[in-house]
Amino acid sequence: MKDLKVKVDTSAMTPDLHRIQVKNVTEVTWFILLGFTDDYELQVFLFCLFLTIYLFTVVGNLGLVVLVLGDSRLHTPMYFFLSALSFLDACYSSVITPKMLANFLSERKDISYVGCATQMFLAITLGTAECFLLAAMAYDRYVAIYNPLLYSVNMSPRVYAPLIIGSFVCGLLHASTHTLATFRLSFCVFNEIQHVFCDTPALLTISCSDTHMNQLLLFYLVGSIELVTFLIVLVSYGCILVAIMKMHSTEGRRKVFSTCGSHLTGVSVFHGTVLFMYVRPSSNYALEYDMIASIFYTTVIPMLNPIIYSLRNKDVKEAMKKVFGKNQCINKICFPH
Repeated sequence: MKDLKVKVDTSAMTPDLHRIQVKNVTEVTWFILLGFTDDYELQVFLFCLFLTIYLFTVVGNLGLVVLVLGDSRLHTPMYFFLSALSFLDACYSSVITPKMLANFLSERKDISYVGCATQMFLAITLGTAECFLLAAMAYDRYVAIYNPLLYSVNMSPRVYAPLIIGSFVCGLLHASTHTLATFRLSFCVFNEIQHVFCDTPALLTISCSDTHMNQLLLFYLVGSIELVTFLIVLVSYGCILVAIMKMHSTEGRRKVFSTCGSHLTGVSVFHGTVLFMYVRPSSNYALEYDMIASIFYTTVIPMLNPIIYSLRNKDVKEAMKKVFGKNQCINKICFPH
């Protein structure tokens, strides 16, 4: 916004009247991400905390991708899905965290109009893709457990590759819809976003246009995606539970519970946070709580996924031992017997 100095008394205005009053004011060309706090010492602490989380996220997720691609024993659909999820999480965190870290130590916490739209587009793309990818992973586990003898046939590259690609395509379509709908709105006078990144609900609160249709679009589209993907997960795990009950081997049941429990934990944490964030009436939005929740699913969950999916996985441990080679010290620390 080009040195715009406008004072508007909004104390006696209704929201609709306020939108009419500011509609003809010069549009903003950049936004300010207010973030968590103005306390410098707290910002330094948060910088160190989120830098540690980010480094762990990138190293953990990209390391898992390298392991899967580099070890032929991991060239199975389950691990290809896992490597796709790890790559997605590394990208997801990289869309949000670097800008957030820079703002912690900077007096200027601005982001350009185009930069804000780009950040929103990428964040929605990757978040939506993760929903569909987690659903595809649940279906993969169902196929593997329900009929293990035909697993390689039923989950061939002609099946799992389109599922992975389709997840990203759905993400692109969903992100295009929300980004176009949001940035067709007018943003005037108020360019301060109560958030650490350009999230849709936070932008809608500062728009001087009527955002009713955007709120409905957000509720119904995100709700539909959540409903479809979570139902796939529930049905898949319902069938898995039936198959487990038919098993006579205690060891077999334990192994299945161990493998599927990790995935179900990751799914529950991710979907629970997204539902809290987006599938609620607009009157219930509290930006402070939404900011914390969105930070959790964009930075903390991507860090946890390598731990949830790999630390209890025997094949991944063996692949990591192979990479570390004969370094017995590392093996004893990372993989105690």
